[in-house]
Amino acid sequence: MAACTGFSSDHFKSICIFLILFSLSSYLGSTIKHCLADANVEVLCLDAEREGLLAFKESLTDPSGRLSSWVGQDCCKWNGVYCDNQSGHVTQLNLRNPYQLINGGVGDSTAYKGSCLGGKINPSLLHLKYLDTLDLSLNDFEGAEIPEFFGQLKNLTYLNLSFSSFSGEIPPQLGSLSSLQYLDLYADSFSSNSGSLELHAQNLNWLSGLSSLKLLNLGFVKLDHVGADWLQAVNMLPSLVELRLHYCQLQGIPLSLPFINFTSISVLDLSENSFNSAIPPWLFSLTSLTKLYLRWNFFTGHIPNEFANLKLLGVLDLSNNLDLGGQLPKLFGILRRLKSLDLSANNLNGEVHEFFDGFSGRPNNLEYLDLSSNSLEGELPKSLGNLKNLQYLRLSGNSFWGSIPSSIGNLSSLRKLDLSYNGMNGTISDSFGKLSELVDANLLQNSWEGILQESQFINLKRLESFRLTTEPTKKFVFNVSYNWVPPFRLKSIQIENCQVGPSFPVWLQVQTELTSVILRNVGISDTIPGDWFSKLSSEITYLILSNNQIKGKLPRQMNSPNLRSIDLSSNHFEGTLPLWSTNADELFLQDNRFSGPLPENIGSLMPRLQRLYLSWNQLSGRIPSSVCNLEDLQILSIRSNKLSGEFPNCWYHSQMFWGIDISNNSLTGSIPSSFGSLRSLSVLLLSNNNLSGGIPYSLQNCTGLTSIDLGGNQLSGSLPLWISENLSSFFMLRLRSNLLSGDIPQRLCNLQNLHIIDLSHNNFSGAIPRCIGNLSALVYGNNSEVFQQLIWRVVKGRNPEYSNIIADVNSIDLSWNNLTGQIPDEIGNLSALHILNLSHNQLSGAIPQSLSSLASLSKLNLSFNNLAGKIPSLPNFNDPSIYEGNPLLCGAPLPTKCPGKHSPLH
Repeated sequence: MAACTGFSSDHFKSICIFLILFSLSSYLGSTIKHCLADANVEVLCLDAEREGLLAFKESLTDPSGRLSSWVGQDCCKWNGVYCDNQSGHVTQLNLRNPYQLINGGVGDSTAYKGSCLGGKINPSLLHLKYLDTLDLSLNDFEGAEIPEFFGQLKNLTYLNLSFSSFSGEIPPQLGSLSSLQYLDLYADSFSSNSGSLELHAQNLNWLSGLSSLKLLNLGFVKLDHVGADWLQAVNMLPSLVELRLHYCQLQGIPLSLPFINFTSISVLDLSENSFNSAIPPWLFSLTSLTKLYLRWNFFTGHIPNEFANLKLLGVLDLSNNLDLGGQLPKLFGILRRLKSLDLSANNLNGEVHEFFDGFSGRPNNLEYLDLSSNSLEGELPKSLGNLKNLQYLRLSGNSFWGSIPSSIGNLSSLRKLDLSYNGMNGTISDSFGKLSELVDANLLQNSWEGILQESQFINLKRLESFRLTTEPTKKFVFNVSYNWVPPFRLKSIQIENCQVGPSFPVWLQVQTELTSVILRNVGISDTIPGDWFSKLSSEITYLILSNNQIKGKLPRQMNSPNLRSIDLSSNHFEGTLPLWSTNADELFLQDNRFSGPLPENIGSLMPRLQRLYLSWNQLSGRIPSSVCNLEDLQILSIRSNKLSGEFPNCWYHSQMFWGIDISNNSLTGSIPSSFGSLRSLSVLLLSNNNLSGGIPYSLQNCTGLTSIDLGGNQLSGSLPLWISENLSSFFMLRLRSNLLSGDIPQRLCNLQNLHIIDLSHNNFSGAIPRCIGNLSALVYGNNSEVFQQLIWRVVKGRNPEYSNIIADVNSIDLSWNNLTGQIPDEIGNLSALHILNLSHNQLSGAIPQSLSSLASLSKLNLSFNNLAGKIPSLPNFNDPSIYEGNPLLCGAPLPTKCPGKHSPLH
């Protein structure tokens, strides 16, 4: 029975209990017979059965040698083979894979595959005429069909083929096994090609021959062609105690039965079949039920009061039905044996006072309660304290408000408390400190206020995970003395927008077993002791201390192979960047005081880095070419530092690289042509450097580009035509303050998602294209949120930088160029335009009357051109500076009056 260890699910527990009981009964019976026989006689297995086993072995694959003991004359001594002690007949063949599952999964798929038996199942098993137990579970037969000859093993009482990658039609010959008590064909698989495997049945008529069947598991067997007859088929099994039809794609569930025959049923699992109906009334006649699983069936309506008939019920799972609504009924308090109740992810609404009041004045055994992800509301009632045996309480994802009631202290067995994602806007009761068995407290995403004292932690000796966040506008204080040493050692801590500082208290310093640390905006302005980082667990995965004012230097070296996310942004850390060797996906060190160069070997120190944020520091030197070795890199953000030298031109391997921000540095040279190899490139921000040369032609390969900001450089040449040919999703084009020249190409009008055009402070000449009125995004105001979010993710940090970009959404700035000709009348089509700046050019002619139709326009500048004639009526633009520098303009708001109707204007 060693194979039974390590499994937590009811499925595996059922297997193990049945095997243990069956084996004990067989063993005791055989032992009694053996004691009555001659003790000196050793019974060997029969030759025919041994030969049958060897032929069976020859047809199998056995990469790990599990059947290596199958040698010699006595097959009764072979691994997995059990014989009758008196007759020598093989009675049991237990070849279940002994691989230990980890949290319901295989962990190391290679090791699992290596431990599997596979190949073909030889009919030589028919030589085992007295075989009553056959277990081939957890192996990998790679889509082989279940052999029809299994139906000839007439003495079988136990057949387990679960998790063994069988496919095809279930042979109806199995219906001949009239002695069968246990049949497990659970068809999920850990095989690498499990998605292509399908075990199915056209009908379940063959079940009628299994009159002795006590357990039937057809989970993951495709039964979509069976129709509604599946219920009648299982109803004809009078001895059935456990029925599992999880994820069978059953088509409908009958709401009534003419008679109920399987009244002995104790465990019923119909989960994940998408019935889309009310809960059928016949269920409430199955009064022997102890476990009922109905999750993910899209049941509708209210929870029937008839559940009160199921007096023996210990486990009820109605989770994830989504449309199961109404208020929580009082009835569950009547079910005194109920230990686990899961009503999560439904549409239950209203307050919960009546539900919890139902447990008042009577004993209850409820240990697990999950009401998360509903629409429940109101304050948590005092009667919550009636559930004195409760170990797990999940109320997350609702609209509860107020404080944690003092009666919470009655839940002396509580191990997990989850109140996350609610509207809790009160205090945490002092009696919270009575939860001496508490291991996990999740109080995230609420609006807590008040104070947490030492006294509320002093008894929490088992606490391993503590998570609490509130709104930045709320005041929540951890009122503990600096030197206080808590009784617990946490593995995970998350506190945000609370007052923990200004010091870095001892109660945090002594937490040396942490695998996840999130202390964001907690008011710490102290220096963290240098050895604190080195004391952190080598298993740490998250290290987040952002938005504080923490001072000091980081340790130069730290080896944390499991670290996935490092966020120390918005602090006062100083010194050189640390040389931490990790497998981190993301590194946020922006908005600090780091100085010195980037590590030359950053590509090997953090080879799995996807997001690197170093903006707003004082870093200097060049960008090392080893950055190009980060093949998984997605975002590189080093804005506002003192970097110099040329940008490395080696970007040939980063297939997922989509965001670059190196603005506000002192880079020189040209824009790397190898950027053209970054097919995923979407956001390119290189403004305010000393870059020269032209805009690389190779960028035309980056067809996913949405935003370019190359302003404030010394770029020359003309505006590339490919910008308007290949970039259908272009959102922002900012090329201001360069040395660009030539005409503005007509094709620019083809960019239907263009919201920001800034070509100011260049040497562009010629006319403004008349087709500018065809820019769809500025005509219809297309939603630009997705493009703004892309820029936000790259800039990531100080809001003013991002706000300056977003403030220019729906804008055209062509100022400070050498543009000539008239302002196109078609510009009046741009109904969504917010900003128009055409100042400091050589534009002539009249101001188009069509500008008066631009109701969204908030900023306008036409100054310093050669415009002439009367200023049209533009009520929102009465500032004379808008029109100054145009000596031939007249009329309000300028002081120059227009001449009479017949007088020419000189």
